[in-house]
Amino acid sequence: MGRSAKISRVTRETDIRLDLDLDGSGKADIHTGIGFFDHMLNSFARHGFFDITLSVKGDLEVDTHHTVEDTGIVLGTAIKQALGDKKSIRRYGSMILPMDETLVLCAIDLSGRPYLGYDVLLTSERVGEFETEMLKEFFYAVSYASEMNLHIRKMAGENNHHVIEGTFKAFAKALDEATSPDPRITGVLSTKGTL
Repeated sequence: MGRSAKISRVTRETDIRLDLDLDGSGKADIHTGIGFFDHMLNSFARHGFFDITLSVKGDLEVDTHHTVEDTGIVLGTAIKQALGDKKSIRRYGSMILPMDETLVLCAIDLSGRPYLGYDVLLTSERVGEFETEMLKEFFYAVSYASEMNLHIRKMAGENNHHVIEGTFKAFAKALDEATSPDPRITGVLSTKGTL
C-alpha cells in the first residue's frame, strides 16, 4: 500500500476532490479557480515530491475564503490519512528557504497535537486574485486537520509573491522531511509509543 489518500468534501460553499500521494515525483493537476493559489499548490507538490490531483469548486463570487480554507482542511485530512499509523517516519522536518530577497523558516512536528505558530507579515491585500490574509487561514486549516505542529516565520522579504511562494516551498520541503521513512525507526518516534 502506498502512502496515499483520496478525499471528497462537499459543503454548501465548496466541492473539493483531492488525491494525494506522499511518495510521488511532484506531479500536479490542480484547479481551484484561483490562479495564484494553483501556482502555490503546484510549487508545494513539485518541491515536496508529492503527487496531487485537486479539483475545487467554491463560492468565489463571495471571496476566496471558503475555497482556500476548505482546501487546507482537505489537504490536512489527506496528509493525516496518508500517514496512517506514522510508523518509521522522521516526524520532524524543517527548512530555511531562500527565494531572492525572501527567507522563510518552516518547522514541523507530526506529533498528533495541532498548533500553528505564524509570523509572516505581508504588505498587500492581494496577489493576483489571492487574498493575502488567507495564507494564515490555509496553514491553520492544514495544521489542525492533519494534527501537526507547524511553525512558519518570515525572516526576510519585501515582495509579497516571493514571501508567499517561499512559504509554500519551505512547507513542502519540511513536510517531505517529516514524512520520510527512516529505517532506524521501529514503530513511532516517541517515548509515549504513539503519535
